[in-house]
Amino acid sequence: MARTSYAIAIGSNRWGRHGSPAREVAAAIDALGGVTATSPILHTPPLGPSKRRFANAVALIETDETPPALLRRLKAIERDFGRRRGRTWGARVIDLDIVLWSGGSWGEPALVVPHRLFRGRAFVLAPLARVAAGWRDPVTGLSVRQLAARLRRK
Repeated sequence: MARTSYAIAIGSNRWGRHGSPAREVAAAIDALGGVTATSPILHTPPLGPSKRRFANAVALIETDETPPALLRRLKAIERDFGRRRGRTWGARVIDLDIVLWSGGSWGEPALVVPHRLFRGRAFVLAPLARVAAGWRDPVTGLSVRQLAARLRRK
């Protein structure tokens, strides 16, 4: 596959072997490889039952991996950081999600790109707008800047 770019959402709300959630996010960015841009780490309130605030960021990476191959690598990084599958919305040491891909859309049962929920998540759109405001959602045709502005108006 030709070299393409991905936007990876990164989040943590648990201390891990690298330290605080913000340090876990920074360590995950280092582990990604091929990073071309990173947003600042933002601290956001939790969703769902978790009580701990999250550290969130977005990294842009370049790779020749297909979306499924990249997903496998991201899951391996999560496991290496101590991530264990558990309850949805629960506390996590690290969470890595493919949000957008310069190749457009990808759809299969195990992976859908763009991420199904990113358009409604300020904790993804705010850092994404810092590094890729002009990227377009291949489903809606709207730029990340436009999606973020729509969400802020709600």
